[in-house]
Parts: sequence; structure tokens; C-alpha cells
Amino acid sequence: MQACLRGLELEILSLESLGQIEPFPEHGRTFAENARGKSLYYSRYWDGLTLGEDSGLEIDRLDGAPGVLSARFSGPEATDESNIREVLRLLQGVPAEERTARFVSCMALSQQGRIITEIQEFAKGLVLDQGRGLSGFGYDPIFYYPPLQKTFAELEPSEKNRVSHRGQALRRLRDYLLSVGAG
Repeated sequence: MQACLRGLELEILSLESLGQIEPFPEHGRTFAENARGKSLYYSRYWDGLTLGEDSGLEIDRLDGAPGVLSARFSGPEATDESNIREVLRLLQGVPAEERTARFVSCMALSQQGRIITEIQEFAKGLVLDQGRGLSGFGYDPIFYYPPLQKTFAELEPSEKNRVSHRGQALRRLRDYLLSVGAG
């Protein structure tokens, strides 16, 4: 996020810089609900702009799963590897053309308990039947991005920032901040 927002006249702080705050309980049914909830919740702890983001993978054949459960799809002690194994198990035998999916990023910007703007972006692709690449995290090794003919785990960080759901959303956020004079 810092790389995409570099050069704006903003001081970017992490949650850790605000001290010990109970984490926001993510109970939303959508990425947008969780992003709004995080942004509003954390905006109560300081006066500046507060960005909340939620993102994950939606697979059409699995009716949008893992969705908001992307990070804990294989259970409460989920790891990236166990989540990938669960997705591949559920898609076993499904033809490649029916493995359509999208990464989703929803962002909400608020200040002092009021939503200022919301952004949602997608990166569309396919779920492979085995992982490829060593970069990235989460489902990146099995998410194939057809325009570049690579998985997200095979992309250089600069390439991924250019085409990913989160990179696209951050560019829109940057444009918004510049349009309102925050940059």
C-alpha cells in the first residue's frame, strides 16, 4: 500500500502505531461490509483518514467461495497451503474452463466515523489444478492471470501491483485523494 501511495502528502501509519486496540471482528457477509466495518471501527481511535480493506478469492464453480472466508477457508488454524489444498480438493475433476475466479479488493476510506469513499476492484482469472511460482501469498500460486499467462505467484511485485485487484483499487484511491487535494 505504501508503494502505491508514495508521493502523496500523507503520513501513512499502521494499526500498530495506534497502540493496543482490539482487532475488528470480521463478521460481514461481503468484502465491502468488512472493509466498511474496519474503516469505521478504527476511525474511532484517531482523527485522520482511515482505510479499511478486505479482499479474497471468489470461485464461480464454488458459488463464490472461499469469499470472505478466504484466509480461513480450511478452518480456524488455516495456512496458505491448507487453503490451497481445500480449494483444489473441491475443484478436483472440474475442467479448466469451468475454474473461473476473481480476486476482489474492497476499500473504504473514513474519517471520524463517517465513510468518505468506497472502492471495489477485481482481477479475473482461472484456478489451476496445481501451484506455480514462488512469489506472493495466499492463493497466488493457483490463480492464473490469462493476460500475462502467469499465476500471480509468477509475477514480479511491480507486475502484480499493476494488474492485481488491490493494486487497481489503490490506484483508484490515489486518484481520489489527488482529486480532493490530499496529494
